[in-house]
Amino acid sequence: MTSSPSQSTTLSDHQVISSGLDFAGVTRFLQQDAANPETQSLRLSVSSLSALVERTAHVRRTQSSIDTIERQAARLSHQIRQHQLLLTGMGSAWHGLYEFGAYQQAVQSLRQALEGWRETLRRRSSAEPQCFQDFERLAWRTLGEALLVLDLYEQQSTAPQRAAPPSTPPRPSRPTLLARLRAWLGGQRL
Repeated sequence: MTSSPSQSTTLSDHQVISSGLDFAGVTRFLQQDAANPETQSLRLSVSSLSALVERTAHVRRTQSSIDTIERQAARLSHQIRQHQLLLTGMGSAWHGLYEFGAYQQAVQSLRQALEGWRETLRRRSSAEPQCFQDFERLAWRTLGEALLVLDLYEQQSTAPQRAAPPSTPPRPSRPTLLARLRAWLGGQRL
């Protein structure tokens, strides 16, 4: 189904699929503790990302106009780029988490999957439904990774800190070897 860019094109009924996924629940969960200053910026960004994924999936399932779907996908692409910039600027405590690097990679993979899906939309490819399903599955995985990173960071920041070693060693309960040697040499008994 090819047409000029000025004509509105549509997806046929057999191409429109429904996954039944609901990203809105993730968004609501993320907004529960958005006041925590240490996690606020990431929570808000992931929440916005989740809402845009939900909106994009909804538009894809309910709209037949490829142009409308592409515009929504372009908004999501922009949000993912903004989210990646936020991640890059996060503090060292975030970057110190092993899972944070895995999350950054998941966001990059999501962005690549989105761009692959957008390309199939532009080409009006028969592979579009499968690319959309792949993108949507990856979006769930990525949001799950975000929740994991947030949870691990919060556990790390609320875990009781191990006591730092004292600057001077604690006094032993019994005299040191040197003290006992001095006492013995001096004829004093301990």
